Amino acid sequence: MRILVVEDEVQLADALSEILKRNKYFVDTVYDGIDGLDYALSGVYDCILLDIMLPKMNGLEVLRNLRQQKIKSSVIMLTAKSEIEDKITGLDGGADDYITKPFNTSELLARIRASTRRKGEIIDDNCITFKNLKLMKTSCSLVYNENDIKLSLKEYQIMELLISNPRQILPKERIIEKIWGYESDVEYNNIEVYISFLRKKISTMCSDIQIKTARGIGYSLEEVK
Repeated sequence: MRILVVEDEVQLADALSEILKRNKYFVDTVYDGIDGLDYALSGVYDCILLDIMLPKMNGLEVLRNLRQQKIKSSVIMLTAKSEIEDKITGLDGGADDYITKPFNTSELLARIRASTRRKGEIIDDNCITFKNLKLMKTSCSLVYNENDIKLSLKEYQIMELLISNPRQILPKERIIEKIWGYESDVEYNNIEVYISFLRKKISTMCSDIQIKTARGIGYSLEEVK
């Protein structure tokens, strides 16, 4: 799952980014509203942590623009303001949740999980499943019946994207945007290499799940009939 942090307090923003990365989220960080809107309009983010008091464009303006452009990313407002009117303004403007600084890290992580579940993500604290295939977050591994195999970070990230969207063809462009970022110059053959690694690992587990290629488009996770 990819998260965008839009926070002008650089130390806080960078600390949040490190915490989220340690919890195996893919994170981009920007420090003002204009950059926040530019990144968010890409539509690649599952969740946006958005401060209200931002330079160049405040968070409420960013949020209003996102909803006008039909961007469906979950948005959690971050702010030092605690007045009820500010909470109402943010929620009425299209925010999914609201947390006041300073906040507890565990609570923020729980709110991220809750808001993305409401958006339809197939996520719990540690495990994502498709049929009998399980992707374990804490161990960064795939589990099928009694078989368990370790994944590299990029293998895990690609598998998370596939298993969260079973039976859907994911274009190569979307995979690159989600995992490497929408400004990345990564080539398609990078994806092909990791897909090949994943197929070999799934095959060694004797799983009836496979990664199918939609020629010229992308990949999907399917159950073998």
